[in-house]
Amino acid sequence: MALYLGILLFSFTISAIAVVPFIDLLYRIHFLHQPERSGLTKEDSAASKTLHRLHRWKGGTPVGGGMLIIFLVSIIYLFLFPLLSRFGVYIKSSFSIKQELNVIFFSFISFGILGLYDDLIKIFPHRPQFLPLSSRLKRTFQLVLSFICSVLIHQGLGVSLLYVPFFGPLQLGWLYPLVSTIIIFIFSTAVDFSDGLDGLASGLLFICLTAFWVVSLSAVDTPISVFIALWLGSLLAFLYFNVFPARLWLGNAGSISFGATLAVIALILGKSAALIVIGGLFLMDYFSSILQFLSVKLWHHRLFSITPLHHLLQIRGWPEPKIVMRSWLLGLMLAVAGLWLGLK
Repeated sequence: MALYLGILLFSFTISAIAVVPFIDLLYRIHFLHQPERSGLTKEDSAASKTLHRLHRWKGGTPVGGGMLIIFLVSIIYLFLFPLLSRFGVYIKSSFSIKQELNVIFFSFISFGILGLYDDLIKIFPHRPQFLPLSSRLKRTFQLVLSFICSVLIHQGLGVSLLYVPFFGPLQLGWLYPLVSTIIIFIFSTAVDFSDGLDGLASGLLFICLTAFWVVSLSAVDTPISVFIALWLGSLLAFLYFNVFPARLWLGNAGSISFGATLAVIALILGKSAALIVIGGLFLMDYFSSILQFLSVKLWHHRLFSITPLHHLLQIRGWPEPKIVMRSWLLGLMLAVAGLWLGLK
């Protein structure tokens, strides 16, 4: 355990040193949040206008913390992991280490690239070198990447079952890629939906990752334990600048990548049921928007004045830090409940 804590602290230190120059770089290249293209004004409703007014002051906040985390975690892992065995650290995994790392870093980087492209289009919409990326096309790419990750888990690692608490393993066979694709896609989108308030998505993600760090340590999966330790350290340094009032945001590069990679890690560890509980707040935010969409399409009636739920609470008068802090507390309790399920 001391080794992994040291890795976390090392990642935190490197990230803390890098983050301020990175913020300055984002200012210089004008990689900044544009309120008029944030998506908060897509609906011409009183709630949407109120929300836009509440968020207008955030214009000019640097976007791209997710890119920094992906870059630093990947580079540090590339140099650090091969050194562990040379220094006598016992490397253990239930699968081929190479195949396990392939699927983790494929999800981490490929979803990050997709999110980065989406960020670029939103921030620099009139640049001719950037082809348009509609919301439907973006979700299609997410679905394709989710399917590739699922195939890598199914074929590369030989995983074909899901563990259901109190019932045991459920053998899915050829259905496994379909089910796992849906899980990865939902979480990549859900974390993206939740990244709407300062510190909300990153704080909840830190709690979720800590829970799965405990699971990976109990399963003695060294590659995942090292990866999560590096990820937590870098995320903690980012979170210092992301809490209200934020000086740096994740951007889609981070939110889409981190949601997908969280799901991939849960699937590799065989804890998809625990993921649903641990990441329950991400799902609540996402499915509130899905229910709103279906209600409007089918019955031409809004279930909520606005979605996701954190925005609904905000227009009802809850201060932003209050929403975030209470979400963290609820997320912590869900993580404990998910760990109870995951370690059974």
